[in-house]
Amino acid sequence: MAAQEIENGTTWGKELWDQYDNLATHTQKGIDFFERFGNFIRDRSAIEVEYALKLRRLVKNYQPKKSKEDEENEFSTLIAFKNVLKEVADLAGQREVVAENLQNQVLQGIMLLSKILREERKKALTQGAGLTQSLHTQIGTLDRAKRSYEKAFREAEKAIESYHKADADFHLSRADVEKQRVNMNIRNSQSEDAKSEYANQLQITNKQQQQHYQIALPEVFNKLQELDEKRTRGMKEFIKRAADVEYEVSPIIARCLEGMVKAADSINEKDDSMIVIEKYQSGFQPPGDIPFEDLSKPDPDAANNSQTHNSSTGLNHMTGKGTTKDKLKKRVGIFGIFTGNKEDFSDLPPTQRRKKLTAKVQELQQKVAQEQAASDGLMKMKGVYEANSMLGDPRTVEEQLNESVNRLDRLRHELLRYQKLLEQANNQTLIQHSPQSNRVIQNGQRSSRHSNGSSNHENSHEDNGEDHPDDAGSLSRSASESSVQQAQNGLNINNNGSSASPESGLGTSHTSLPGSGQGSTNEQPMNEEYYEADAPLGTCRALYPFDATSEGSIPMSEGEELQVIEVDQGDGWTRVRRYSSKGWEEGFVPTSYIECTLYA
Repeated sequence: MAAQEIENGTTWGKELWDQYDNLATHTQKGIDFFERFGNFIRDRSAIEVEYALKLRRLVKNYQPKKSKEDEENEFSTLIAFKNVLKEVADLAGQREVVAENLQNQVLQGIMLLSKILREERKKALTQGAGLTQSLHTQIGTLDRAKRSYEKAFREAEKAIESYHKADADFHLSRADVEKQRVNMNIRNSQSEDAKSEYANQLQITNKQQQQHYQIALPEVFNKLQELDEKRTRGMKEFIKRAADVEYEVSPIIARCLEGMVKAADSINEKDDSMIVIEKYQSGFQPPGDIPFEDLSKPDPDAANNSQTHNSSTGLNHMTGKGTTKDKLKKRVGIFGIFTGNKEDFSDLPPTQRRKKLTAKVQELQQKVAQEQAASDGLMKMKGVYEANSMLGDPRTVEEQLNESVNRLDRLRHELLRYQKLLEQANNQTLIQHSPQSNRVIQNGQRSSRHSNGSSNHENSHEDNGEDHPDDAGSLSRSASESSVQQAQNGLNINNNGSSASPESGLGTSHTSLPGSGQGSTNEQPMNEEYYEADAPLGTCRALYPFDATSEGSIPMSEGEELQVIEVDQGDGWTRVRRYSSKGWEEGFVPTSYIECTLYA
């Protein structure tokens, strides 16, 4: 570049031959500006380091606290936020990479080039100052030679004038005239010598001045131009290099941002809602309807019946240990019901207890497997020592083996205990999972919009309060005894004290006439006259096939038409009936499997 510009004639040496001081000032300011750019890179690097440090501190401060329970049931929002924090930590790492590369690849290069430029400028200015000083010295010599010539010339002229005066004066002797002539000749000779010296010095000065302004000083100026252009190119390259440092980490930063977007996309509100259900579901059934007490009809058994009803309603609110939820709230707060402190988790609601028991069984199974592996290893080691006593004493292993066996027995015993507790907990909740478990039985009758449960209130008192010699009385008594036994076991029962499961055959059976008590002697087969009293509420069509897998439900095929005799009560099941070759059939089907058309 510099050689091409010199060939084109656009050089500082030619165009700025008389701007020595300005060029010296310009190059100094240029280097100062270049070093200021280096300070900018240094401060920016420090900011990047500080930014990365604050990002890492931010990630640390907002890192969610770890707990075993949260790890088992982590919400998608929490998982996404953790992933975002990881990406932010990676971003902090990339900012540290940027800071390090700015220091190593940009700042150090700027400082090195600045040092070289200062040395080259100092060398060039020293050379230029020497050339200028030499020229000034030569000009001083020329000035002295000129002044000597001027003095000798004036003295020669004066001597000539004195000689001519003496020669014209007849009063002076020949000797005085000769003296003036000799003085004139001497002064003329001195003047000629001074003239020759002045001419010589002038020639030397002109030659040196020409050499100075056309060759020597332009070379110095061209060097200054070259180092200034080198500074300019360095500025350009280092700015690009600083940008390249950003470009190098931009793909990783882009992946971090993509990771944040992916974390956001992974959030699923429905899954989080299910986790809330899984985390806080108690497993209790909602309480049944409170029966109407007709105070206008005095009944000596009313007090007993009311007491029986209150006890039944209370049992519907009880936990697995028989403690009411209201008392639990007072004791441990609204969320204390989900915190089990007992070894068998009996103070937890049924669903939470099953979860804790299942986790405990899995934990014990893992410990048993680990301890069994350790025991097997000790057995093998003992066998090796017995086969070759040089390797070790079998007695040293035997004590460890006995301890391992004892630990294994304790673990197995504890595992069996928790397996039994889990089996009991599962058996206790079988009734609650049947489709009829949420259909409340009050005073021996179904509680639905089309049941006739209030017509025979007195009969229900009689059935529940008195013993009958017939089979129906025996059935009623057995149901009452069964319900009491279930309440003692912590099971959920209905308002009449009888089991609400379809397996019990009480309360939900339609082999009894509407309005009769449970196990009434007025039983008759199911026929069309009965269903006229229990009129359908509408019709429904099966959207999907359904195979009945639980007690109280009936199968259906896709597109099948059925009668709706009871709408969904909020438990997800609808009671329907149909007529087949076997007669009328009724049962429960999933509400989401059918499309209902109710009568106006």
